[in-house]
Amino acid sequence: MSDFWRRFRRNRGAVVGLVILALVIAVAAFASVLFPGSPWDMATAPFVPPGEEGMLLGSDSLGRDVAAGIAHGARISLMVGAVSTVAALFIGVSLGAVAGYLGGVADDAVMRFTEFFQTIPSFVFAILLVAIFTPTIGSVVFAIAVVSWPPVARVVRAEFLSLRSREFVQAAEVLGKSRIAIVVTDILPNALSPIVVLSSLMVASAILLESALSFLGLGDPNLMTWGFLIGSGRSVIRLAWWMSVFPGLAIFLTVLALNLVGEGLSDALNPRLARQRGGAA
Repeated sequence: MSDFWRRFRRNRGAVVGLVILALVIAVAAFASVLFPGSPWDMATAPFVPPGEEGMLLGSDSLGRDVAAGIAHGARISLMVGAVSTVAALFIGVSLGAVAGYLGGVADDAVMRFTEFFQTIPSFVFAILLVAIFTPTIGSVVFAIAVVSWPPVARVVRAEFLSLRSREFVQAAEVLGKSRIAIVVTDILPNALSPIVVLSSLMVASAILLESALSFLGLGDPNLMTWGFLIGSGRSVIRLAWWMSVFPGLAIFLTVLALNLVGEGLSDALNPRLARQRGGAA
């Protein structure tokens, strides 16, 4: 663990990203303490500029506190990103493990199935799924998970193909271990590094996708989200620029932080790759 943290700290961008991400998580966790009450409640007059009348980031067209909306919206964005990523990882790891370990017909079938999903534009497919199941938090998570798993399946398949012929796997087979036991206890732990790195990037992509769906009015109408805040301010952006700028900045910083952390995890988990990148620079 100490070696991992030392390699991670060498990437200054990753440390900055980790600090930003920690701040976002803290704001989301203490949103109810920082901004008591519902973010939907009217707090002051409409279109109050930032810093006036006690409004840190101003108010929207209905007099709601923009800062409260961003803080409470952070919970939804992070929750959607985390849950949809876990669901996508479960699907992708399962299918990729089957394809990589069994090979042959199973590999061909899983890869053709994966390619079918990859031929459909992810954002269009997500819009279609949410529209079919009606916009709710559950349908948004489901849609993002369905369009996010194919890259995971390909990465896991490649790792399993390279690991299944290793000596420790052959030894497990000779000892009479079941295929499921070999996959779960022997191969998967050795394939976790790229999965961990990919998961951080998937959370960032999920947050962007959820924000885009909410911006288009396909998010849960009962929940305050960053995409909803940007969408509600687009028609009055000349009059109240802060309604769209500050939620957009929150999305930008969160996604940037996750990508920086992902790069740091890649360096920490793959030191050889990090040295090659440093030598090339």
